[in-house]
Amino acid sequence: MTTAGDSNIEREALLARLQAQGRKRGDAHISNVLPTDVNGHLRLVTMPPLHRASMTPNEWQNNPFKRFASWLRLRYGKQTVRAPEVIAAEAPHSGNVPWRVSGRNRRFLLLGLVIAQTWVATFFMSAVLPYHGTKPLELVVLAIYAILFAWVGSGFWTALMGFWVLLRGKDKYSINGNTPADQPIADDSRTAIIIPICNEDVARVFAGLRASYDSVMRAGALKHFDFFIISDSSEADTRVAELEAWMNLCREVDGFSHIHYRLRRHRIKRKSGNVADWCRRWGSDYKYMVVFDADSVMSGSCLKRLVQLMEANPGAGIIQTAPRASGRETLYARIQQFATRAYGPLFTAGLHYWQLGESHYWGHNAILRVAPFMQHCSLGRLSGSGALSGEILSHDFVEAALMRRAGWSVWIAYDLEGSYEEMPPTLLDELKRDRRWCQGNLQNFRLFFSQGLHPAHRAVFMTGVMAYLSAPMWFIFLVLSTVLLAVQTLTPPEYFTQPYQLFPTWPEWHPEWAMRLFGATATLLFLPKLLSLILLLAKGSRFFGGPFKLIGTTIMEVLFSALLAPVRMLFHTQFVTTALIGWSIKWKSPPRGDNETPWSEALLRHGTGTLLGIVWAGIVYWLNPGFLWWLLPIVGSLIIAVPLSVWSSRVSLGRWSREHRFFLIPEESNPPRELRWTKAAVRRAPDYSGGFERAAAHPLTFSMVRAAVTPRDKRPPHIVEARAQLALHAFKNGPNALNETQRNTLLADPDALSRLHHMLQSDPVARHSDWPLEPAPK
Repeated sequence: MTTAGDSNIEREALLARLQAQGRKRGDAHISNVLPTDVNGHLRLVTMPPLHRASMTPNEWQNNPFKRFASWLRLRYGKQTVRAPEVIAAEAPHSGNVPWRVSGRNRRFLLLGLVIAQTWVATFFMSAVLPYHGTKPLELVVLAIYAILFAWVGSGFWTALMGFWVLLRGKDKYSINGNTPADQPIADDSRTAIIIPICNEDVARVFAGLRASYDSVMRAGALKHFDFFIISDSSEADTRVAELEAWMNLCREVDGFSHIHYRLRRHRIKRKSGNVADWCRRWGSDYKYMVVFDADSVMSGSCLKRLVQLMEANPGAGIIQTAPRASGRETLYARIQQFATRAYGPLFTAGLHYWQLGESHYWGHNAILRVAPFMQHCSLGRLSGSGALSGEILSHDFVEAALMRRAGWSVWIAYDLEGSYEEMPPTLLDELKRDRRWCQGNLQNFRLFFSQGLHPAHRAVFMTGVMAYLSAPMWFIFLVLSTVLLAVQTLTPPEYFTQPYQLFPTWPEWHPEWAMRLFGATATLLFLPKLLSLILLLAKGSRFFGGPFKLIGTTIMEVLFSALLAPVRMLFHTQFVTTALIGWSIKWKSPPRGDNETPWSEALLRHGTGTLLGIVWAGIVYWLNPGFLWWLLPIVGSLIIAVPLSVWSSRVSLGRWSREHRFFLIPEESNPPRELRWTKAAVRRAPDYSGGFERAAAHPLTFSMVRAAVTPRDKRPPHIVEARAQLALHAFKNGPNALNETQRNTLLADPDALSRLHHMLQSDPVARHSDWPLEPAPK
């Protein structure tokens, strides 16, 4: 057992090693995070004292029959459990406040517009078909077409209203525009900025954190904010690197009292579970929390403004910003960054117009009121088995729905600047992310009938499902259209379709009507992009490369997105199918660097689609060569998917396009201070690879890792002996002889890690050559 004297010696040694790195701003406060515990062990305290509180999930009431029975008990029986409607009535803004009436009326207007245009389009579609929708196959085609047209139409009206709001520059219900700029922040209003991470690029995570921290300090609001890195990392190298990066950052900015780090030992429920775990331990110390993603960066003025908005609107439970994508250099990412920057504001403003205080929450770059979040937004598991049960993946939509069910409003501050994120670097990386989102949204639809949810959030669940279900519906529509062509080509016409019919029904084709219908659909799809272009040209296009470059960029983006649409359709169809048949996915953090797609991976992932496109084109050409021109945008995109995926992932092409001012966005042509700071911090960051080797071999990293682990004085003898043998095995055979589990076992056992470290230090000749000799990063 370590004595108090031994701990004091270790403490002084660790302080001396840190001092040897060179004096930094936080060196005077390092001793505050290196106490000795009641058992005489040296500890590295990376988190504030615990203040435990309850956050317990409720059982999901999503069975409509059970809900009706529960309502009867509440209505006529002796039921003491409060219904969600009763809880909502106690919220600060209960009642018919103006924005709620306007939101309801606006959504009825949207519903009417979508239904009206869908009815007209379906009528014309029936006129295009040979038998005008009287055949079963034609009826199925019409039904699918109506659903898809309604889906496209809802997006069109959303973008149109967003264009109207942004063009006028006035919005009576903007939560940001209608809150005074000098809104005071109470001295006791503390905000926690939570950064959940899991096996991320350590240099990039802490660079973004450093930029946000410096910006908050520059805004003079640091006294209101604390930063928490809460890690679920399972890779040994990453775990060590995170601890090193935390120590380096705290010393550089003297941030030991404001920047905290925690490695979670029991990783359950992924990100939502990590946030909930933080809430139970420290949430009661804070009034608000801002949730970051690993690639999030936010300015100090934006963070301060979010707190002011919460202070001025006591009924707000969540305020979501509209993050701007930036930071990637592959051609694919730069095209997507331009698309989100150019078209995204229209759709975000349009969403706000229809939803108002019953809006989306996207899980990051948003501020939440901690107390109601802890009371109402804990997520229970979904019952059953298969991919659509268990832990909730897309937790953000559900948390927003639960917050609104409890009576708290959810807003989008679409006009608030200073919020940034990054895009997936390649098409395949985006599709990997989409697969998780697809399963999460399908899973969320099981909660559509949950008790007490607001209709607006039931609609959010529906739109989340349609974002992916529209792909297989589109695919089925195209397949059925091909089947319909085959029927018309290979079978003789049927002139008498009804019993006792006196006059024949002549099959009719109206190609001119088909062209009009195609034009109407194309208008709904592409007019929002044209409106975005008009808005950018009207308000100034200098930071987008100038008017001519902006017009050329928009045309290229439209062509590129049209080429990608069939490829995404095929993958999303696969994702929906596999989720519905019960195939689960493995959770993995998305890439944060500019990865390029190799030809081998592109051929593996897109090869089946390419083959399908060739076969499909051949069949249609055999049936009717003239019809191939209608289908060519679909099958042609599938055929060229492999080179399209590879070439669009190239960094060289992305840099070339930026040098020639194509796909340029203001965050590139006039980058904000926070993004410049982030890039500079990434360039200055040390090489954090090989963290486990440093933890075992180098005195400084070893001392920090050992002090960060809570030792256990009592272990069964066989466990102690097994860990000792593992340390000896690592000493003799090198770090590469250990798997990830063995590495983590040594990191979590201070005694075994100490044994390995002392062997490496005392007998450098006998140790394996793979152990490093160079110093730890500074």
